[in-house]
Amino acid sequence: MLRLHGLKQFVRRKSFCNFKISQQCWRCFASHQKFSEHKPIEYIRNIGISAHIDSGKTTLTERILYYTGRISEMHEVKGKDNVGATMDSMELERQRGITIQSAATYTLWKNHNINIIDTPGHVDFTVEVERSLRVLDGAVLVLCSVGGVQSQTMTVNRQMGRYNVPCLAFINKLDRQGANPHRVLMQMRNKLRHNAAFLQLPIGLESNLEGVVDLIHQKAIYFEGEFGDVIREDEIPKEMRSQATDFRQELVESVSNVDERLGEMFLEEKTPTEQELKEAIRRVCLKRTFTPVMLGSALKNKGIQPFLDGVLDYLPNPGEVENFALRETNKSFDKPLALSFFVPLNPVRDGSTPFVSLAFKLEAGRFGQLTYLRCYQGRLKKGDSIINVRTNKKVRIPRLVRLHSNQMEDVEDVLAGDIFALFGVDCASGDTFVVDLDINLSLESIYVPDPVVSMSITPLTTKDRDNLPKGISRFTKEDPTFHYYFDNDVKETLVSGMGELHLEIYAQRLEKEYNCKVKLGKPKVSFRETLTQPFEFDYLHKKQSGGQGQFARVIGVIEPLPANQNTVNVFKDMTVGTNIPKQFIPGVRKGFELMCEKGMLTGHKVSGLFIKLLDGAHHSVDSSEWAFNLAAQGAFKQACEEGQWNILEPIMSVEVSAPIEFQGNLISQLNKRSGLIISTDSTADWCTINAEVPLNEMFGFIGELRSSTQGKGEYSMEYSRYTPCNQVVTDELIRKYEESRGIIREDEKKKKKN
Repeated sequence: MLRLHGLKQFVRRKSFCNFKISQQCWRCFASHQKFSEHKPIEYIRNIGISAHIDSGKTTLTERILYYTGRISEMHEVKGKDNVGATMDSMELERQRGITIQSAATYTLWKNHNINIIDTPGHVDFTVEVERSLRVLDGAVLVLCSVGGVQSQTMTVNRQMGRYNVPCLAFINKLDRQGANPHRVLMQMRNKLRHNAAFLQLPIGLESNLEGVVDLIHQKAIYFEGEFGDVIREDEIPKEMRSQATDFRQELVESVSNVDERLGEMFLEEKTPTEQELKEAIRRVCLKRTFTPVMLGSALKNKGIQPFLDGVLDYLPNPGEVENFALRETNKSFDKPLALSFFVPLNPVRDGSTPFVSLAFKLEAGRFGQLTYLRCYQGRLKKGDSIINVRTNKKVRIPRLVRLHSNQMEDVEDVLAGDIFALFGVDCASGDTFVVDLDINLSLESIYVPDPVVSMSITPLTTKDRDNLPKGISRFTKEDPTFHYYFDNDVKETLVSGMGELHLEIYAQRLEKEYNCKVKLGKPKVSFRETLTQPFEFDYLHKKQSGGQGQFARVIGVIEPLPANQNTVNVFKDMTVGTNIPKQFIPGVRKGFELMCEKGMLTGHKVSGLFIKLLDGAHHSVDSSEWAFNLAAQGAFKQACEEGQWNILEPIMSVEVSAPIEFQGNLISQLNKRSGLIISTDSTADWCTINAEVPLNEMFGFIGELRSSTQGKGEYSMEYSRYTPCNQVVTDELIRKYEESRGIIREDEKKKKKN
């Protein structure tokens, strides 16, 4: 059923000036039936909406869908009607008012098919932006006119550069108090290093926002009506004509600096026509040497229609983007190593080339796993079979669908440039699919950042423990930045992710979707115990209780290993003769290994020991491998009670990056966490600090870092080595371990008596 909101507006207003608008909406809605028709590649756009959190991405997408006739009513991200935005289909997204998962949709504007992916803005869900930009041809960088260039704006900008994605900037929220698009433009130039210029100027700001001035066509555009769907064009206001002339000249100069044709016209002092200027902007935008900047307010329904025209005019179609696949030459006996080289893909939409596509997102749907794919070459029909290049598994495709948020529309076939989804395919994110392995092509996978935060996870009840694997299995498959594993060192089950919010969201999803309540907590640190001085042992294990007894004697020495080997234990049999028969040596080894699993001081693993077995004694009847095992355990307990021990803690190599103005704060934070600064490297506006920090001091650092750097700081860490703890940490670990065993220390007994 067609949603004719344009016709309703016409009937309500009963004015002739709206008749054309209503007829345009009618044609727009009616033409949605033709979306499934295969248009030439010039009429296809694949774009993503990306920005810092709370910049208005989802609201902008909602307006795009409304003005293109895809939806009949607009809803707000945090609406009072409890409906929420179309692209925020998850219940948690509507409750929190944030986008958690990227969502795909499609629409039609001026006979062009537009595939749109709305991405999250929070840094914890950055992988959603990463894999979306991997398959898109163009992107829209949304900026808040008050906040300007923020932390995630910089991250998204780096991601666009990683995949060489051309972008169009849209400065949103001009209706907010304190809106200043000129300041945002300067930040784009200074912080993001973009060669950017306005294509439009605002007519009024904040509550006085009325419309925009089109600098290319040199006219004013006003958005009237209850929903801003009545567009009125007029002359530029007199008070803005001088300003509009200056900014149009600035636009021409910015484009002339990077475009040869327009540069020649500029040197010859020729004035470019509207068409020549638009063609020049498109050329340099596709080369990523210029960023067009458009203006508006999605919430107040202003500036969306010209922005959609800009998407068609300046962002590339799939045929204008170079995509390459990797081909390996066949290995042979005399040339066992395969040689790889890149092959350009041919995105013609006649189905004459072999099918090649990339799976970029997985999601659990109502009918099994839903796999999002981008077709780069060829044609795929319903009922065809495709092959996973990584696993060589072949699967038949019974159903092809296009996505509109959480709704699906069946299609008969897809062509190069289309974004689609299918069911029943067992794969991983980043897998390549073809119809014939003989073409020997595979696409570049998706960059996945390493997790930065780990937390322990514990089911609250036995029922929750049964449901936990189902949810964890699904989430780890959908999200490559979410890890779940059991740490043998600390004997805890851990989850790792991109931030505390990331892990908190998955804990809530486990409860809502799988009825599995879990508790997240600070994970234990894998401390180690080690000996500081050599200890000589001579232990006799003798037991006689009737029948065959037990007899074993072990003599040797336990020495500390060098600092670079303090994470391993070495056992060496140095006995001579038959005092300890060789068949009993494994028993001695197993006894020492068993005792090293749990130290006597803090209960952590024992490492960094060189155990030398020098001599011993046995009995011809009462000795056994088990008796020597117990003798080794007794010798180790003796070493724990009489030897000199120390606690080791893991030291991490930490790299922190942030704007240069926060360098002093970062060094102060690392010093407060017992960090040792190794080096600092800084440029004009960015600094990188390398330090060594105990892992026990790193918990909570990500939150403190983001709050102290306005969300712009990032860090990564990896294991470096183990070093001795300070005395304060050692005493605290020993006290907690004794409390857990019910042991009350002598000093505490005296305090209680007093």
